[in-house]
Amino acid sequence: MNTRPIRNALAAATAAALVLAGTAACSGGDDDGTITLSVGLFGDFGFGPLYEEYTKLHPEIEFEERIAEFADHHTNLTTHLATGSGTADIEAVEVGYISQYTAQPDRFHNLLDLGADDLEGQWLDWKWQQALSKDGESLIGLGTDVGGMAMCYRRDLFEAAGLPVERDEVSALWAESWEDYVNVGRQYSEATGGDYFFESSGNMFRAMVEQADEGVYDREDNLVVESNPAIGEAWGLTVQAIEAGMSNRLQAWTPEWNAGFGEGTFATIICPAWMTSYIETNAPDSAGQWDIATVPGGAGNMGGSHLVLPAQGDHPEEAYAFLEWLTAPEQQLKVFESTGNFPSTPELYEDEALTGMTKTYFNDAPVGQIFTAAAQAVEPQYQGPLQGDVLATIGQGLGRIEDGSQTPEEAWTQVLSDLESF
Repeated sequence: MNTRPIRNALAAATAAALVLAGTAACSGGDDDGTITLSVGLFGDFGFGPLYEEYTKLHPEIEFEERIAEFADHHTNLTTHLATGSGTADIEAVEVGYISQYTAQPDRFHNLLDLGADDLEGQWLDWKWQQALSKDGESLIGLGTDVGGMAMCYRRDLFEAAGLPVERDEVSALWAESWEDYVNVGRQYSEATGGDYFFESSGNMFRAMVEQADEGVYDREDNLVVESNPAIGEAWGLTVQAIEAGMSNRLQAWTPEWNAGFGEGTFATIICPAWMTSYIETNAPDSAGQWDIATVPGGAGNMGGSHLVLPAQGDHPEEAYAFLEWLTAPEQQLKVFESTGNFPSTPELYEDEALTGMTKTYFNDAPVGQIFTAAAQAVEPQYQGPLQGDVLATIGQGLGRIEDGSQTPEEAWTQVLSDLESF
């Protein structure tokens, strides 16, 4: 399993910095009085046009965007925070890692001191809470998108297997549970002579875990991977699906995985809003073949990010002013329109500009309605300090089952052993 948001695979091809509206190599003031703000991201967040728009409003501000691969970005950020140098003025943090940084609020500018205390009602409550320190005294980031889940599926492959193809009928196939989803996968495999139902097992496992009342940590930051029944149930059902031959065993972010979206080597994939643009980008000739249904098991959140201001930054007031503007509902709507990253600002959830949005590529699916409903239905789950790393470790165990290097029992034993060092 890979825990990175799917849209962030775009970063794999772009490790070099992209300089927008300026050529300064680092944060600081230029001789002409301009200030260059550096922005560290893990993929294309769709901010390019917004940098240009903000610079027109504030000619004294220029931007340097640094893009790194997902894992490298978070590893580098942790290292730079520990060494006291090297961070950008503004850094993106994926939800699986935000609690790691709220545990060390002194390494960030407290946004409550910069004016964010007046903005709390702008975000989903749980999105705001995710960036607060445990004592509630420090807010390290403002939310960008959320990852309310749906299920993307290939209409043409479902039709060939004799399954319903209309999104309401497809949603009804697995409306009750993930067990229903696995049963549909068995039907699909039998009807097609063994074609793969999904691309790999990790996202299925993570989706089930994200829907649980409690995930891999309890609220006292104790790992509960072994004791939480929801983890065991998700693991067991995922293993059943692997052993039934439903997984194409594709490693995320590889050329083979990318190609699978257009080649039809799998029929379904867990689909938060940001996934839609990724599919469209990697399968431009498959318009109309993909569609969007609801996800089994109810609501859940997969992915989403915050933007934080490391204390190393020399221009916190200017960086915060941009951050407040960038994460405002108006700009979040623009990002959704261009990249599919779904807003975390609920005032938009009754705005026809959002709720009326459709995607021609996905057979005119009402993406505004689908992902608004998904976001509103999310029951927030507590995120522990090494959430992303824990999920990745479990996912590696599932990968070893997929590639045949370990039995499920051996893989689970190694997962628990690996987690002892966390």
